[in-house]
Formats: sequence, structure tokens, C-alpha cells
Amino acid sequence: MSAFFYYLYTVMEHIAELFMAVVYALGDLIIGIVDISYYISIFKTYRGDLNVAGWICIIIVHILILVLIFLICYLIFRGLKILFRFKVPVVEYEKMKDEVARLNREVLKTQYEKDKILAMKVSEMGMQVNADLLEGVNEELPGEGSEQTGEIKTVEVSELRFPRLSGVDEFFLNEYVVPEYNSSVSLEELCQRFRNFAAARLGLYYDLEVMKRLFASFGAAKMVILQGISGTGKTSLPYALGQFLNNPAVICSVQPSWRDRTELVGYYNEFTKKYTEPDFLKALYEAQYVDDVRVVILDEMNIARVEYYFAEMLSILELPREEERCISLVTSKAASDPDKMKDGKIWIPSNIWYVGTINNDDSTFAVADKVYDRAIPIDLDEKAEYFEAPDEEPMNLSFAHLVRLYDEAKEKYAVSEEVLAELDKLDSYLIKHFRLTFGNRIMKQLRDYIPCYVACGGTEIDGLDFIFASKILRKFESLGMGFIRDEIDGLITYLDHVFGEENMQISKNYLIRLKKMSTS
Repeated sequence: MSAFFYYLYTVMEHIAELFMAVVYALGDLIIGIVDISYYISIFKTYRGDLNVAGWICIIIVHILILVLIFLICYLIFRGLKILFRFKVPVVEYEKMKDEVARLNREVLKTQYEKDKILAMKVSEMGMQVNADLLEGVNEELPGEGSEQTGEIKTVEVSELRFPRLSGVDEFFLNEYVVPEYNSSVSLEELCQRFRNFAAARLGLYYDLEVMKRLFASFGAAKMVILQGISGTGKTSLPYALGQFLNNPAVICSVQPSWRDRTELVGYYNEFTKKYTEPDFLKALYEAQYVDDVRVVILDEMNIARVEYYFAEMLSILELPREEERCISLVTSKAASDPDKMKDGKIWIPSNIWYVGTINNDDSTFAVADKVYDRAIPIDLDEKAEYFEAPDEEPMNLSFAHLVRLYDEAKEKYAVSEEVLAELDKLDSYLIKHFRLTFGNRIMKQLRDYIPCYVACGGTEIDGLDFIFASKILRKFESLGMGFIRDEIDGLITYLDHVFGEENMQISKNYLIRLKKMSTS
């Protein structure tokens, strides 16, 4: 064995000498390149024979050599910098490999789902497709001739397609107990009791005027928009209302990535064979079982474009016949589908009010007129002052009783003919000076809101003032400031003349602010 070790030593010594020779050679190369004395000695040897052209060539050659050396050093430096910058520890490298593998699997799944959707579309056109491509999607394809007959294909599934909604069926079948509703409270009492409850139980303080506008708005539209500066209690107000009515509000926090209705009502997952059921969809379905008043909050609703993800709901809620207010979820039906789902559709009940909160800043989108026209906006621009509130118990309020209160208010406190006549004159004035008009939708909301506002303890002229400012004057913001600036004083004078200097303060204050903005 000693001979082997001597042999191994000799081989390794030879290899080491070769490596050292390379190192010495590199050292000699660097020293030779930067050996200034050598260049000087060569220069002394030939300088006596150089003419002017030779001198110029020597200077150019040395400049090029210096540039080349600098470039080589710079490239070496950049290479080392990049090498150390992207050097990844072994553990992190393994994690990255796993992540890449996972992403590749997701890409394959997405491609597979795209192929199946393509197969479905081709099949609907009556063309032949590969049978392997159609495998697994047949249960979602309409039956042959279904488009002509209007029939919905029935599919067989091994598991529940809607587990959350089916769980709602199970709860209301076996566990739900109908509460004892308060059937004697009036709208005015409702405003006062809710305000006291929010202050005493939750430490949330609101002006009574805000409560009047909130409940009056519920009598005029299915959607209310709370807008204003941050910290004024926009989200807390509908949340407190849910606590007051013993039905916690469903809070849907809008995300900037929301682009379509699937963010709210979900979608069918082809791979899991189950429907993704967000809280919003569950709230819609659950409300069909009860006579309670339900509240759904779209928190920071304009952090994405509202008309992208909520447009379908706005259109459905405006359908005149309640039985037509349905939303389609799937194109087939199964025996295990939720009890209250009919032909892949669920009904949107009327006992839900939708409350959106809006922050108007640089991080949000402007809300389209389509949304504002269908909702009642309420400004919360300042926090209410503290007040001593008596302790108030929450109550169970039935939707039927609330609707009855609204119907009675609309009959008892219908907008007077005198006010309607003045509105016609005001409409003509706006058309002439601002090219704006009261639309049919706004007139309907006005006729519904004002009586409900009076029943909540307000006055007819204050209700008109609020609607005029929030629904008509708000549109001034989309007009050119230079176009309306000279007309604002005339409109204020007209309001004073028709409705009295002591009235329409909300509208006149808004116009004054608008004029200041136009001159700043």
C-alpha cells in the first residue's frame, strides 16, 4: 500500500504544479501587461527613428490598449457582480424548482380546461370533436336540441355541486327557529332606536339626520352608497344595522382585481366538479328562507370598476316583476342541487339591501352614472358628536312589516301637487341653463324617498333638498366648470325665489362649494 500512496502523492503533486503554473502564468500576464518600465525601454529603442506619423500611431495604439484593458476589467467586474447577485442558496433553489413545477402543472390544467371549453363551443355549433376532448365536460353541455326546446339538461354527479348552499338547506330544514318579530315599531321610532343602539352598544355616533336618510333610502332604492372621507363610519353604519336587526351584515371587501360577476356569485370549477360559492352568493340564497331584513356591504366598492362586477346585479334589481329577478349559475341541473335552485338559477329576494362604501381619492375609480342613478348616495363628511344615549335592545324586524311601513308612508305623505309643479319649473330651468333634466328613474326615486323621509321624522322640503343635491347637482361635476360657473349664482337665486331662502340649504351649500372649486 505504501507504493500506492507514493504514486498518488506523485500524481497529485504533478497536478498541483500544473495548476500553480497556470496561476503563475496569469500573474506573469498581468505583470507583463502593466509593466510600464518594459514599454519605456522599447520606446527609447525606437524613438530616434520615429517621424510625426509614427508618433501619432504610437499614441493611438497606446490609447487603444488602455481602452481594451479597461474594458476587460469592467467586463470581469460586471460578471462577478451578476454572479454574486443571482447566487441563490441551495434551499431557496429547491423551493424555486418546486414552484416552477407547480406552475407548470397549473398551466397544463388551464390548457386542459381551455380545450374542454373549446370542445363545448364546437359541439354547440354542431361540429364533430374528438371524443377524448369532450370527456368530462358532457355533464355541463346542454342536451341535443336543448337550445331549440329551452330544456335544461339533467346531469348525474357523485358529490354535491353546491355544498355551502346545500348546507343552508340543511340548517333551515332542521335547526332554524322563526324569531318573534316586532310588528309595532314605526319608521321614526326605528331611526331613533337604531341611533341609540349604535351609540350605547357599539360606541358609534351618527346624526339623526343620517338615520332618516338611510331608512328613507331603503324605501326608494335597493342600493345605498355611503361616500365621504375616511374614518366617518361608512362601513360601521351598515355593520351596526345588521347587529341591530339580529342579522349580521355580510361584508364583501372589494379587491382591485375584480373584473366580472364571478367575484360575487362564483363560478363552476370544471376540475373539482363543484361550484365556488362566495359569501355574497350564500347571502342571496339564505335570504330566500327568511322574512328578515338582510344587509350586504360592498366595502370600498370603487377600488375596482363597479360597472364591471356589479352591472348584472344592478340590471336584475331593476326588473319590475320580482319573480323575474333570477341569476343563472350553471347551464344544467342535478338531483343533488340546492332545494331553492331552479334550472341552474337562484332567485334574488327583495329583503336584501346593498350598501356600498366609497372613498374618493387617487387610489379609486370614478363611479359611473349607471351606478349612481340606480342608488341613493349619502355623504358622510364628518363624524358626529358624542351624546348620551339610552341603552337600546336589538330587534327582529320583518321585511313584510318594513314594506308595509313604506307603503303606508307613500300613501299618507305622497309628494304634494305644489311641489311637483315647482319641480316641473325647476326641470325647465335646468334644461335651459345646464342642459340637464330630471329622468324618469330620478322622479320615481323622488316620489318614493320623500314620503318615507317624512315618515322618518323629516320634512317634505328637506327630503326634496337631499334628492336634488345628491341626484341632480352631483351631475354638475361632470360638466365643464367654465360652463356652469357663471350660472351657479342664478340657480341659487332661483332656489331662494321658489322654495324660500331658509330652505334647500344642502343644495345651495353644494353649489357654493362647486363655485369655489371652479374659481380656485
